[in-house]
Amino acid sequence: MSRDERAPTPQAGHVCPACHEPVTAQITRHKTMGVFIPQWKSGPCRNPTCMEFVPDGQYPSARREQR
Repeated sequence: MSRDERAPTPQAGHVCPACHEPVTAQITRHKTMGVFIPQWKSGPCRNPTCMEFVPDGQYPSARREQR
């Protein structure tokens, strides 16, 4: 690598806001100017000791974000 090139920085993973354990990412779509743009958000927490735990096979209730 030459001195002008930069090493890529690793992207941070998603973590649970309550227990700070890693969670999977969920991909949703957002339409902008006629094109669907992917958005990555944190998935449900699968840690049984966490307050925001969601058992396997169940999904958290859909909550619309207020703008």
